[in-house]
Amino acid sequence: MDTLQVILLALIQGLTEFLPISSSAHLILPSQILGWADQGLSFDVAVNTGSLFAVVIYFRHEIVALAKAWFISLVAKQQTQESKLAWWIILATIPAVIVGFTAKDFIETHFRNTLVIAITTIVFGLLLWLADRMSKAQLNEFQMGWKKALLIGLAQAMALIPGTSRSGATMTAALMLGLTREAAARFSFLMSVPVSFGAALLVTKDLVTSPAPIDYQALGLGIVVSFVAAYLCIHFFLKFISKIGMTPFVLYRLVLGAVLLGLLYL
Repeated sequence: MDTLQVILLALIQGLTEFLPISSSAHLILPSQILGWADQGLSFDVAVNTGSLFAVVIYFRHEIVALAKAWFISLVAKQQTQESKLAWWIILATIPAVIVGFTAKDFIETHFRNTLVIAITTIVFGLLLWLADRMSKAQLNEFQMGWKKALLIGLAQAMALIPGTSRSGATMTAALMLGLTREAAARFSFLMSVPVSFGAALLVTKDLVTSPAPIDYQALGLGIVVSFVAAYLCIHFFLKFISKIGMTPFVLYRLVLGAVLLGLLYL
């Protein structure tokens, strides 16, 4: 890949990973429109690592507090709102882990195509709009309980289908369950840490055993660009989501889905 390709793909990954608009839908556009070849496994690892660094650093204080509270709950059997939230994040991660291990190959074989991505981009965009309109928006992430956390985790598992959007599916479920927009976004971002870390480990394992050559300069640039884009995306999304709502993202998803269908059939 040349420098322009590296920067564009890393920007796409960083900006779309945490917005409810589907990173997988965007990552196929350069190849469809510009005829670029697949960026390769090593680059996927790099840009996902950059996004993971961004969310960990942005929420570093919250993550440290949750980790400490979780450890104390194990040793001293003392539960606080932080320890409960940590347990809920772990619980919400389990469905994605199970589906990822059991259905990963099936999903990649049957669902990783432009038609599926276009349809899921539109359908889950409409579900996001419905959830935002119907939400009672009363609860923060510390008030939802383990049942709601598990349901949001099931939504995260569904997002393994390309085009669904992990953040979009989890925010949709959280809004339907009564969380505020800000709480839905924060819980979605915190949920991404163990899932992204596990996925990075698995893909890294595949990368280590792959005979393909590695362009370390491109990987380094991809990590940096993805990190900066993801960090800024998280910051401004949390800052403005209560004011702008989900409608702009819903409209964008509908347009994107239509563009993908147009590229496929026109």
